[in-house]
Amino acid sequence: MKTSQCTDNNADRRRVAFFAGSFDPFTRGHEDIVQRALQLFDEVVIAIGVNPAKQGLLTVEQRRQWVDACIGWRPGVRVVTFTGLAAEAALEHGACCFVKGVRTMQDYEYEMQMAQANHDLCGLDTVLLYTAPQLAHVSSSLVRQLHALGRDVSDYLPGTAPLHMLP
Repeated sequence: MKTSQCTDNNADRRRVAFFAGSFDPFTRGHEDIVQRALQLFDEVVIAIGVNPAKQGLLTVEQRRQWVDACIGWRPGVRVVTFTGLAAEAALEHGACCFVKGVRTMQDYEYEMQMAQANHDLCGLDTVLLYTAPQLAHVSSSLVRQLHALGRDVSDYLPGTAPLHMLP
């Protein structure tokens, strides 16, 4: 089992956090978590999970372009896609830990289970960042539902979001 690089005493090693999700679409809540994680880590890898069984609002390539436009241009941010286990992808990208945002108790319970499973699979710990209170209600699901009903969703998306990409 691989040991966490975040706790390694080697000062020359970059501290890389792995932020995995579907990001369909990437919201202001996601943006806030990345910005705060950048204060703790040298690099944040935003990892867009590919699930061929799911039909999303945006294709995987569109989600990658969306995240790139929203925050991928920032120093210390890398945007990737992955298939399979997030634990394996995190190790492949040199991560020392996972970072996740938590909005509710349900999020916490789910992320606790995932953190334990990921630790068992790859030895990496998970850092939970609580969502800023003003963004606690923002989710990709909410954005998708409102958009499907023809509502303006721009308040829930980063200022640099390419709204023209929404179907």
